[in-house]
Amino acid sequence: MSPATLRRLDQLSQVLLLLWAGAALGFGVFSAPVFFRELPSRDVAGRIAGLIIGRLDWAAWAVFLVAGLSWVGRWVAEVKEDIIGPIRLWSGGLMVALLMCLASSFVITPKVQAIRARINAPVESLAPDHADRVAYNKAHGLSRNLFFLRILLAIGLAASVGLLPRATREEPAVNH
Repeated sequence: MSPATLRRLDQLSQVLLLLWAGAALGFGVFSAPVFFRELPSRDVAGRIAGLIIGRLDWAAWAVFLVAGLSWVGRWVAEVKEDIIGPIRLWSGGLMVALLMCLASSFVITPKVQAIRARINAPVESLAPDHADRVAYNKAHGLSRNLFFLRILLAIGLAASVGLLPRATREEPAVNH
């Protein structure tokens, strides 16, 4: 890929990562607390928040995969070196974000939905030590932590994508 193409991909990645991080942060910091405070039941608030989180999870998949396009053209060039360079570090962050998307979409969210379907009542109506409530609280806490970690990763990847090297072929040496 040419440096100009990489620059455009970097800019697209940066914009998408920051948009997703902003939407996720806006939901997590501003909307979700209002839902839980103002809606008549924590169960209703949780169901609405769960639907929004599901959509944010799928958007995260798209954003982190598009951000991966900034990585593709550079990986092969750096693999030839023996050091851990910026591309390997950046791609490590990207892979962690994608693994978090995988865990959230296909492990934690289905577990939360299965618990909700099984109890068929508001979670807060169960005793605090009830097995389903304990399992729900653990899954919900893990989901929340992964959500905020992905926001931090998105911001970090967006901040650093412009720092990745753009030259994909050897520059001719200039003799003076």
